[in-house]
Amino acid sequence: MNIENRPESVGPAGGVPGRATVSRRSMLQLTGAGVAAAAAMAAAPAAPAFSQAGEPWDKTFPKSERVDHRKVSYTNRLGIRLVADLYVPKSLDRSRRQPALVVGTPYGAVKEQASGLYAQTMAGRGFVTLAHDPSYVGESGGQPHRTASSEALVEDFNAGVDFLGSLPFVNREQIGVLGVCGSGSFGLAAAEVDPRIKAVATVSLYDIGQAHRQGLAETLDEAALKRNLEQVAAQRWAEVDGAERLMVPGTPERLTQASTAIDQEFYDYYRTPRGQHPRATTAFARTSGAQMALFWSFERLDWLSPRPVLFITGDQAHSRIFSEQAYRLASEPKELHIVSGAGHVDLYDRVNLIPFDKLVSFFSEHLA
Repeated sequence: MNIENRPESVGPAGGVPGRATVSRRSMLQLTGAGVAAAAAMAAAPAAPAFSQAGEPWDKTFPKSERVDHRKVSYTNRLGIRLVADLYVPKSLDRSRRQPALVVGTPYGAVKEQASGLYAQTMAGRGFVTLAHDPSYVGESGGQPHRTASSEALVEDFNAGVDFLGSLPFVNREQIGVLGVCGSGSFGLAAAEVDPRIKAVATVSLYDIGQAHRQGLAETLDEAALKRNLEQVAAQRWAEVDGAERLMVPGTPERLTQASTAIDQEFYDYYRTPRGQHPRATTAFARTSGAQMALFWSFERLDWLSPRPVLFITGDQAHSRIFSEQAYRLASEPKELHIVSGAGHVDLYDRVNLIPFDKLVSFFSEHLA
């Protein structure tokens, strides 16, 4: 299958009818990638800087009675308005400045999903946490929506540090980053150039740039990459000439006999009540692919040292290669933590598998 095949309409799970799409399987063949992107969504109405009390709980996980939550907004360096959820322990001693974490979503997902679960849980363990919708995704701004920009996705973490550091009860010298899936690569890149980030942990890490270049393959197929870039270029000309914006779903709307185990894994989260959210579709603009192929998050991992980094992955995770590669390239202090019996998406929400104790001990030690 190739990009000239008949496009499908994005289905009722929250897509935009009338915009062309190319199937995930087609996209993986185009890029040579065995990867699944998470979700993105069209822009939502703007929210106030601090939401009103009593707003409906719209997360995919239960609300904790140990944590205060409020919706906040702030602007990143690129002028894009970000919307985020701030989680604060109810028992927090606000007379003292406390450690804080910026928590990132899986690639294209929204703050009401995995990152919110991590943020709320870590707040219940004593940290001030911030889970943001990335630029062009969910309730955050940026037009056109469902565009992937590595500069913006990295900057979103730096802007989160800005926001947390402006709070009177946060210690600016005790801010860390926690990135789930693709946001792990953006969080690493943010920390490489921002010494205000004192510690970094990734969970089910995906290097999104490498995934766009070569998928899960250990080496780059340069011919396949060039074919992909030619197809992106052709799509740009098509859109210049009036064609509809072509979207690439990261998770299938339905499973077929041809669906892969990776398709099934993402489908079970994003397309079922387990993790489905109305602002989380599974599409990014096809023309974003070329720019994302330029993103390298592992090239300057040594810039993190002497700040610590923790890589968490499952022993069954199809993405394990990324955590192991990053661990090899990073300088000390570093740690690789393998979760027995866990796949990639298991670590989005399976609280019996997510090593929260490990995360708490890591950040408690290094943000002390």
